[in-house]
Amino acid sequence: MSQKFNIDTVEHAAATPDTELPWAELGLKRNEFDDVVKLLGRRPTAAELAMYSVMWSEHCSYKSSKVHLKQFGDKVTAEMKMDMLVGIGENAGVTNLGDGWAVTFKVESHNHPSFVEPYQGAATGIGGIVRDIISMGARPVAVMDPLRFGAIDHPDTARLVHGIVSGIGGYGNSLGLPNIGGEVVFDDVYQANPLVNALAVGVMRHEDIRLANASGVGNRVVLFGARTGGDGIGGASVLASESFDDTKPSKRPAVQVGDPFAEKVLIECCLELFKGSLVEGIQDLGAAGISCATSELASNGDGGMEVELTSVLLRDPTLTPGEILMSESQERMMAVVSPANAAAFEAVMDKWAVEYSWLGEVTDTGRLIINWDGATIVDVDPRTVAHEGPTYHRPFHRPEWLDGVQSNTFRASGTALPATGLELKAAVVELVSSPNMCDKSWVTNQYDRFVGGNTALAAPDDAGVIRVDEQTGMGVALSTDANGRYAYLDPYTGAQLALAESYRNVATAGAVPMAVTDCLNFGSPEDPEVMWQFAEAVRGLSDACMELGVPVTGGNVSLYNQTGSTPIHPTPVVGVLGKFDDVARRTPSGWREDGQAIYLLGTTADELDGSEFANLRGHLGGLPPRVDLARERELGQILINASRDGMVDAAHDLSEGGLAAALVESSLRYNTGARIALDEVAARDGVDVFTLLFSETQGRAIVAVPRSEEVRFNDMCTARRFPVARIGVVDAESGSLELQGQFSAPLDELREAHEGTLPKYFG
Repeated sequence: MSQKFNIDTVEHAAATPDTELPWAELGLKRNEFDDVVKLLGRRPTAAELAMYSVMWSEHCSYKSSKVHLKQFGDKVTAEMKMDMLVGIGENAGVTNLGDGWAVTFKVESHNHPSFVEPYQGAATGIGGIVRDIISMGARPVAVMDPLRFGAIDHPDTARLVHGIVSGIGGYGNSLGLPNIGGEVVFDDVYQANPLVNALAVGVMRHEDIRLANASGVGNRVVLFGARTGGDGIGGASVLASESFDDTKPSKRPAVQVGDPFAEKVLIECCLELFKGSLVEGIQDLGAAGISCATSELASNGDGGMEVELTSVLLRDPTLTPGEILMSESQERMMAVVSPANAAAFEAVMDKWAVEYSWLGEVTDTGRLIINWDGATIVDVDPRTVAHEGPTYHRPFHRPEWLDGVQSNTFRASGTALPATGLELKAAVVELVSSPNMCDKSWVTNQYDRFVGGNTALAAPDDAGVIRVDEQTGMGVALSTDANGRYAYLDPYTGAQLALAESYRNVATAGAVPMAVTDCLNFGSPEDPEVMWQFAEAVRGLSDACMELGVPVTGGNVSLYNQTGSTPIHPTPVVGVLGKFDDVARRTPSGWREDGQAIYLLGTTADELDGSEFANLRGHLGGLPPRVDLARERELGQILINASRDGMVDAAHDLSEGGLAAALVESSLRYNTGARIALDEVAARDGVDVFTLLFSETQGRAIVAVPRSEEVRFNDMCTARRFPVARIGVVDAESGSLELQGQFSAPLDELREAHEGTLPKYFG
């Protein structure tokens, strides 16, 4: 270390109790600072203050949310736990696939950094979630990215879209990881608070599972990967634990800078370490950096660790000890290595040309001791840093304005509705060209979806599918979903609808849903109305997971997504993972074979509130579609069995945009038309053709059934007493989507409308 500092040691702190410290600037509240003083029995050193400030931030400690999140652990049956190998509390959950295979997946947010610096914010979001997967002992195999932006025509949206999409593609493509799906939503409520959620999935053998703990007195602690720099200092507390305010200074220095090629080497390096069983515990360095890695490893293990901070390799020699502890520089890992494996560990580092520094060792003191040039600058109980931070029971109450919003139904608004065939056609074209329903290939074409050769399905199909085992064809399907409008109208129901859609998408592909990860994006927890939305969403999601039998294995909470007093819509993004015995059985979302019968599964009600059609008319009110989880489970079983047994060649769930969107997307998927007749099913359900097309009633799907399988398919649905109706036939020769008695829309016209929107705005 070339530069010396006036170090604030523990001894100095004890002797100077009246020294003023910048606790507020570091994001702590007065009561929290007082709690730190009480825990230590003295004022904290500057380095200790840095650690507590980042580890007690909302982003790291979940201090406002954990009293509600415990429901995910409480509402779990023994049956739900059967395949859960690692649950909530580790870097990512792990689920058993069978035959000795396991899969780990998780979704996290990088919202605030991506608004400040779109490219690096989004890129390091991918890098961070991938390191969570590595730290579990898994090889990352795919990523997904649920995204939400402001109004598509706002001047700032193009800056964010170009930067964020480029960051995701640039980092993920360089890692060689296929991006197999996600979402792209535009709504002006996200204008100054875009949501950049990143999901990663990895696979491993059961024996390769690794946990983040520092056990074994005398085992050595090592930091390896990239050098520590000034980027990302305080990122977790500065960016993710307060709302944006134009009066505050730029937060650009708090955004991390990523190097995907360094991370690619780090992946291979870690996998070789795991293969040789050379580490006893491992932790990635993401939010809160060394503060997090040291305190969590120590807290999860034997409870003691002593390290020398001057041993950390730096890119910037001017960093203070506190800045080194807070830095969120990317592509770094911390591991615990036995002395017997130290030489072998170093050999792996040398092979991959990865820098490393031995920092210290595991102790039995129950204390985390951090020294600087031999002088102690941190002496804390690691549990108080990592796991025993503040717990807030924030006040919450149902918003007074919600009754008025819910009573303002779309039907009561008096909006003129299409009635003639020409008007229906115009409405369908308008729908499929709208920002939320248009083709997203302008985004997805910037991602490599097939690198690695194991992608079986990817966007625009309902779910992404990755092969895990080449010998058996075993694989997994993944989907992420959320509808902020639904959750705004009713957060309890909205969270359940997010789960239901993601569950349905996985089943539509033919996979058996097994596990859930979530990224809960909300406004300020200090607003009782926002806190009520959060509490209701968690209650709804946990109840629905229990009813569907799919446990939450991990996730993320992102709060303070608001500007001033205006929060985003509650946006509980839910990812569902499903299992295939053989991905060769997966079902795509579009039809291809002429003459196949098209069936509609489920019944349709008049549910236009919160719909895309209502959104296009500037209306948001009423109640979201009803949830029937028993029906969702039954539909899922039909779709899974039909796919496995070869009864369907295509399947598409009905969600945003309703039947109209599904028919267009299924036709355009392989440029194959269809003839559709809706009068009989409309009469059966007691709705008109407009409602049948645009209602967003849940628990529905369309499927294409080979003629040879129609009897068997109908018998299966009848035996389960599940409503089914034959609504049309695939017509490969017509080149159009025909709604008999109403209109015929050439596929070329639909494609031009569907694919032209994003290029129009973003080039």
